[in-house]
Amino acid sequence: MPTTTHLSRRCLLLLLAPAALRANQRLYLTDGSYHVVREFQVLEDRVRFYSVERSQWEEIPKDLVDFTRTEGEHADRRASQAEEQAMMDAEDAIERRMRREAAAIPQDAGVYVFENGKPREIPLAELEMVNDKRRSFLKVITPLPMVAGRNWVEVKGLFSPNIFRVPRPEFFIRLHTHQRFGFLKMTEHNGNRVVQTWELIPITKEVLEAQEDVADFRRQAGPMLYQIWPREDLEPGEYALVTFSPGEGNVRAWDFGYQPEGVPPTPPKPAPKKDRKKDK
Repeated sequence: MPTTTHLSRRCLLLLLAPAALRANQRLYLTDGSYHVVREFQVLEDRVRFYSVERSQWEEIPKDLVDFTRTEGEHADRRASQAEEQAMMDAEDAIERRMRREAAAIPQDAGVYVFENGKPREIPLAELEMVNDKRRSFLKVITPLPMVAGRNWVEVKGLFSPNIFRVPRPEFFIRLHTHQRFGFLKMTEHNGNRVVQTWELIPITKEVLEAQEDVADFRRQAGPMLYQIWPREDLEPGEYALVTFSPGEGNVRAWDFGYQPEGVPPTPPKPAPKKDRKKDK
């Protein structure tokens, strides 16, 4: 993605473009040596060039110049410059698209994707906290009491209704408060999808969250607004984009599935018997 450093480099390149046409180059000779020149001209049986070393115009017989090697190196340089220019033009087009999309995102906190040029809000998943004693709806503002030991934060069912066909879907998330956020891969517990598992330490009442994180790229697109997409292609399966505050026993999730065209849904793997403590 374009960065401030890249854009500054682009501006500098544009300012120096006329000078680049006069950049030092090598005028190769048939004996394998060369002159470093600013420019050269072919004049009948002579080649006139401006010597960088001696800062003056000079002439040599035309048959002493290796034009094949000289022009080949110049062609490679021009091709490299053209390739770099094409890459920067493509990056600029992506940057302009991102700015347009960010400006169209509603001010309400939530998760959005673009479809047919318009933002569509992904519904917030309804979460439940499950343990050996009960199943309760999870309230973000006032988390429900937990029992000591393991508690599962789940979404009902094995498959999300929010299906994506591309392996690296792009999302916009507008936060309602400053929290951690990111992608995770869901696991399965008793026919439902697990967002996180919580371990409650009886004496300290500390909550240890565990989840299967998915690496991402992200960029801030406005106040409390971020664009986020997976760092690598997703494997077919069930995922969620979540916000949470470590140790506080709250989480919000927007669930989705990645299912390539023509491939049947891939159910999540069973939750591991022992999760590691989340360290992030």
